[in-house]
Amino acid sequence: MSDTVRAGLIQQRWTGDKESMIANAVDAIGKAASQGAQVVCLQELFYGPYFCQVQDADFYSYTEAIPDGPTTKLMQEVAERHGVVLVVPMYEQEQPGVYYNTAAVIDADGKYLGMHRKNHIPQVKGFWEKFYFKPGNLGYPVFDTAVGRIGVYICYERHFPEGWRALGLAGAQIVFNPSATSRGLSEYLWRLEQPAAAVANEYYVGTINRVGVEPLGDNDFYGQSYFVDPRGQLVGEAASDTEEEIVVRDLDMGKLAEVRDLWQFYRDRRPDTYGPLAEA
Repeated sequence: MSDTVRAGLIQQRWTGDKESMIANAVDAIGKAASQGAQVVCLQELFYGPYFCQVQDADFYSYTEAIPDGPTTKLMQEVAERHGVVLVVPMYEQEQPGVYYNTAAVIDADGKYLGMHRKNHIPQVKGFWEKFYFKPGNLGYPVFDTAVGRIGVYICYERHFPEGWRALGLAGAQIVFNPSATSRGLSEYLWRLEQPAAAVANEYYVGTINRVGVEPLGDNDFYGQSYFVDPRGQLVGEAASDTEEEIVVRDLDMGKLAEVRDLWQFYRDRRPDTYGPLAEA
């Protein structure tokens, strides 16, 4: 693995239909790759609107099989064409009536590596996710890719420190947090939680949010996608809070060992004292 990984985030606005969203994403991946990006993450449920603003079974039609569905197959071709690792969040159908909020991970040669299924599912006004998704059942996998070991932690999961730590313990060097989060509800946390997770777990975090107000509700998605290093410092500026943007940043992977040698959080853990946390 190189000492520097050039990584990208694709921040999109809902275009009005699935086909144009996919086309927009494919074009953006190509543009990120032309800037040298070696790994690219798309936003949560990237090819649809954020339909969880309402509870409507018609949106079950947005599900696809993973990895045998058409979008995964397309993204495998895109990854191989550009030689880029892809994190592709989609609405997965495991079997009829069993649906997950999922991110597929595809290596730079187009090989499908596996998936993360969102474990923590909210059910609050404007985020009626329990209507659509079964809680994940795959734990917190970390994937060996052409750019190193990467993990995925989807949107609402960022409020739960346990998964962040599980990914670090499994050797994650970069964790992507694809999201759909709106202004007024959690914007004040957006610049706090992911940097704190990067510091506590001593890895890079790439966090991504969509932009705009969609026809299904009044959620105002505020963008501001960014990368943060294991010192909790943003790598470059955050993206716009109103416009689509391709964020490409250089991640100095040598900083991981430097920070871990300095702070020694993993050495000084006390798992022997944490038993009650899992029993409560």
